[in-house]
Amino acid sequence: MPCSPPSERDPLEELELDSERVFDGALLEVRRDRVRLPDGAESLREYVRHPGAVVVLAVLPDGRLLFERQYRYPLRRAFLELPAGKIDAGEDLLGCARRELREETGYEADEWQYLGVMHPCIGYSDERIEIFLARGLTHVGNALDDGEFLEVLTLSVEEALEAAQDGRLTDGKSIVALFRGFRALGLAVGPAGGS
Repeated sequence: MPCSPPSERDPLEELELDSERVFDGALLEVRRDRVRLPDGAESLREYVRHPGAVVVLAVLPDGRLLFERQYRYPLRRAFLELPAGKIDAGEDLLGCARRELREETGYEADEWQYLGVMHPCIGYSDERIEIFLARGLTHVGNALDDGEFLEVLTLSVEEALEAAQDGRLTDGKSIVALFRGFRALGLAVGPAGGS
């Protein structure tokens, strides 16, 4: 009698039984799913569907990093963050990164390196943020979208790390991009977390 292949199913997986759209907005969709839990019981899961985004760790010729200050309405304040933006339907990831860097900072880059992905809100959203490193920057002029307002500034790597440590930089995607860029920037993190 032939042996069955071992099951590849994760023992923690929750199986979707049915799904309902609760809200469908211009950017986000909210869903409510009924799921079967690993122990066989049923439960509800509410979550946000997001199209995904990119974040760019852009390095100027002098080694400084491009940052921006942008007002974020949900928290009613301006935040320090790296250039980033939503992936448009059908848009190539690198194309999105190029577009966002150009629109938000006025820079284009000759060298691009993919650094990986992060998932910022795993408890309530399927959002993913693709991380890119950009070098060989040339300023070609600003091209902000209508209704978009931000300030572009530069920080040394040390200033950016200090801002993350002292709480001036709290944006998760920017902190993760800095961390993921350590090797590409020629940095090492010691056991105590210092550089």
